[in-house]
Amino acid sequence: MSAANRGVVYKGPGEVAVESIAYPELALGNRKCEHGVILKVVTTNICGSDQHMVRGRTTAQPGLVLGHEITGLVVECGRDVEFIKPGDLVSVPFNIACGRCRNCKEGRTGICLNVNPSRPGAAYGYVDMGGWVGGQTEYVMVPYADFNLLKFPDADQAMEKIRDLTLLSDIFPTGFHGCVTAGVGPGSTVYIAGAGPVGLAAAVSAQLLGAACVIVGDMIEERLAQARSFGCETLDLTQEGDMADRIEAILGEREVDAFVDCVGFEAHACGCNHGKEAPATVLNSAMSLTRAGGQIGIPGLYVTEDPGAADDAARQGALSMRFGLGWAKSHSFHTGQCPVMQYHRPLMQAILFGKVNIADAVNVQMITLDQAPQGYADFDGGAAKKFVMDPHGSVAV
Repeated sequence: MSAANRGVVYKGPGEVAVESIAYPELALGNRKCEHGVILKVVTTNICGSDQHMVRGRTTAQPGLVLGHEITGLVVECGRDVEFIKPGDLVSVPFNIACGRCRNCKEGRTGICLNVNPSRPGAAYGYVDMGGWVGGQTEYVMVPYADFNLLKFPDADQAMEKIRDLTLLSDIFPTGFHGCVTAGVGPGSTVYIAGAGPVGLAAAVSAQLLGAACVIVGDMIEERLAQARSFGCETLDLTQEGDMADRIEAILGEREVDAFVDCVGFEAHACGCNHGKEAPATVLNSAMSLTRAGGQIGIPGLYVTEDPGAADDAARQGALSMRFGLGWAKSHSFHTGQCPVMQYHRPLMQAILFGKVNIADAVNVQMITLDQAPQGYADFDGGAAKKFVMDPHGSVAV
């Protein structure tokens, strides 16, 4: 099968464009990819991680086809695909995983050893993550399909909840993973750093896990209002004042049980210095504000190279942290990509059975593929929305 295809292409810092690209083949280099499938993309989302590249804050090269959050309809299967069939509607974990290596067999699919020649772990359309073509496209190839893909049990039911289910490819599991690794459970008090889509997904996840109080901090009032819309307490980090004092005013205590960093390396200082980049500020706040013996989940992205950093150390991913404070308080830190496959099936069930309304929480905004450049610009400007593209007009708005 062969057809036209278009995708969102990174052109250079601050610029993306929708261009004609090659229709995907069931091939890996010069050999057939009989374990793969070709998907007609139903929805594909703009992620904050994409935005780091588009801002020029990574070593991504122009010409990269973007997009790692993909939901699609199977249109073609390789010879070795046994359990996924044409016509299946599926969610694609952003982690590309072989299912055969030691890490995959341990459930650590974010650091598969076989899908990226330069380092453990791979993703679609992302710098240094194996060179895989991204999914902000009309059609995309997915390898190791039987292992990777989550098939929705009823396609008609899934399309009714597609605004929620599209978030299973990344941000909902990522936010949930941040909370799990921070030890969130019934009765926990939780601080979520950042009210972007991942931060909002983490806040919902904390509630789903039974947290007693979820506090979300950000510098954009529209995003804080979105967090308040589903019951979170909020801190406006542009305001001056000691954060422990402000948390005490909410909780009656100066520390939280669990801290989730959903900001990452483009963090800015709080208070009167809020316009100044301070890449370690969230990590240092985490150690300061988390109780002794507490846990810190870090789903926010940190990079090994940041060409746009303010100093030489940060350009190499070296940050100035008060790690001794974390050691003294016996903190546990958990970093790295979310292993989506650990979470996507139970979170799918939570959506299908009406236990969570994740699309409303993160304020999903449907757009066309051609509106992607404007979506990137609006997201970069701090819009309190999760932009979801509908390349084929498949979703009833």
